[in-house]
Amino acid sequence: MAKNKTTPNHGSVADFLASVENDTRRDDAETLLAEMAEITGLEPVMWGASLIGFDTYHYKYESGREGDMFRIGLSPRKAKLVLYIVPGFQEYGDYLEKLGKHKTSVSCLYINKLADVDMSVLRDLMKKSYADMNAKYPK
Repeated sequence: MAKNKTTPNHGSVADFLASVENDTRRDDAETLLAEMAEITGLEPVMWGASLIGFDTYHYKYESGREGDMFRIGLSPRKAKLVLYIVPGFQEYGDYLEKLGKHKTSVSCLYINKLADVDMSVLRDLMKKSYADMNAKYPK
């Protein structure tokens, strides 16, 4: 079985953020990092070259594939700011309705800039997502 490419490493979160060219995207990522650190009580860790994650859980699929991943994270991409809401969005419709301008995929929340969303709703969504991950994957 292939080894996971996205793994935690000793890369510097500060250096990675400093490399983000878009000032707004970099500032928004720093704001979200502070929020996630408060929610989790942990420091951020680089995962791969461009993902920043908090906390870990171990998963195992019926296929036998298994690995570790962060419980909540983000990446300040060129096109959008991406938040990783690992449980997905099927249980978070109420939050999404109130959030503001965004898009989603399976576990990714895409935001152009934090000014486009209601920060209190986003904070509540992140708290709920992290709590749900902790309930599903107890430490």
